Amino acid sequence: MSKILFVMTGAHHWTLADGTKHPTGFWAEEAVAPYEAFTAAGHEVVVATPGGVVPAVDKGSLAPEFNDGQENADRVAAVLAAMTELRQPVRLEDVNLDDYAAVFYPGGHGPMEDLSVNAESGRLLTLALESGKPLGVVCHAPAALLAATRADGTNTFAGYRVAAFTNAEEAQSGFADKAKWLLQDRLTEAGVQVQVGEPWAPHVVVDRNLVTGQNPSSAAPLAVELLKKLG
Repeated sequence: MSKILFVMTGAHHWTLADGTKHPTGFWAEEAVAPYEAFTAAGHEVVVATPGGVVPAVDKGSLAPEFNDGQENADRVAAVLAAMTELRQPVRLEDVNLDDYAAVFYPGGHGPMEDLSVNAESGRLLTLALESGKPLGVVCHAPAALLAATRADGTNTFAGYRVAAFTNAEEAQSGFADKAKWLLQDRLTEAGVQVQVGEPWAPHVVVDRNLVTGQNPSSAAPLAVELLKKLG
């Protein structure tokens, strides 16, 4: 049994352009679907957050309309409640990449707040990419790629093809005109090649050992691709 590291946001809010603190955290489906896939395949999941804080679920992500109805919403909530790993995260600062076979970043708006500027996470992402180990990042979690820079100031992921939450999806979510910045734009400015799929449809991009997904519905197919790489 190998270990897969889940690097998760420690943020409980996302600061909007007008200074409003929008309650958020991680998106339920993006943690639950890969967690179920990885553990069913016999892998152990370890959660890491900045400072080892217990990650908060975005309450909105537990709503029936985002989970194909109340029955599945209840199931997702039950899985989260049973995930002891979420209540006992390790400190991101203490992570040794050698201990893990793969690294996965679930999204939600939380990473826009903390992981996008977290140098420790950026260093880990650079090490993971260069190690050749499977690295999965979904939805808003590619915001963390913005903190991955080389000594010369260039982005580690410049030139890589990725999927990430798009401007169109942010607009349809009602946040495009409220955000300080948009993920698709910022990644593009960093030299990352964002591959845009249909809004809300599963869209996964594989570039070398990097596997990325555009939105919540991409989390499950991303996990499948990551497991393929683990062999």
